[in-house]
Amino acid sequence: MTSILAGIEGWCGDWGMAVIILTIIIRLLIMPLMTHSTRSSARMQALQPKLQEIQDRYADDPQRASEELQRIYSENKFNPLGGCLPILLQMPIFFALFTVAQNVPGDANFYNILPSISISVSTALSQMGWVGGGWVYILFDIAFGVLTFVPMVMNMQNLPEEQRSTNMVMGVVMSILMLWFGWNVPVAVLLYYDASAVWQVAQQKFVTQRVMDEVKAEQAKKDAEMPVAVSVTRRQKKARPHKKSK
Repeated sequence: MTSILAGIEGWCGDWGMAVIILTIIIRLLIMPLMTHSTRSSARMQALQPKLQEIQDRYADDPQRASEELQRIYSENKFNPLGGCLPILLQMPIFFALFTVAQNVPGDANFYNILPSISISVSTALSQMGWVGGGWVYILFDIAFGVLTFVPMVMNMQNLPEEQRSTNMVMGVVMSILMLWFGWNVPVAVLLYYDASAVWQVAQQKFVTQRVMDEVKAEQAKKDAEMPVAVSVTRRQKKARPHKKSK
């Protein structure tokens, strides 16, 4: 990762821009997986009524419920863990970039915007003060928190009404945690996540929603074409007691 970042910096002449270009390259590489993850999430939402019906019907029989859920997954070629793969792939990149950012030259900057991308927001404030340039670092940290929250809000329109309030609270808490986290990491990491989040917002607006609408329409058409399976449980008739003859 250090060699790649240094090579990009040698081409563009700026460490901060090198981080942004590296972010774009990474997002392009994982874009097919993100699209697959989006289709998986859309299929999950489309199947949610069926899954909930199975869980309610077999609440007293967990084994049967599990079997029915697996049947639904198999029929619809759905993997519940499919949406986790892009996140798992980005984690090693994050840890690698975190280490690289701590080892970039002290004068590695982002043009004239950030004098150094190897220091944290807290360090920039202690060295430069608020007026001396520390406020720019704070803006990048605030952008980190806001850009964490925005994609979650955009995704809420695809969730059931009862889940939106819970996700809103989670989004606010997550954004506050990201603000606290971003306060003490090298700004190069904030640059990576800010650029990555901007990409994600654009992708979610112009690509993700279209893919989700297509998948939901496909699933609705498939459900309409499938015959309705009716489960009937016959009750045994109890023998009527015979009246005794007088």
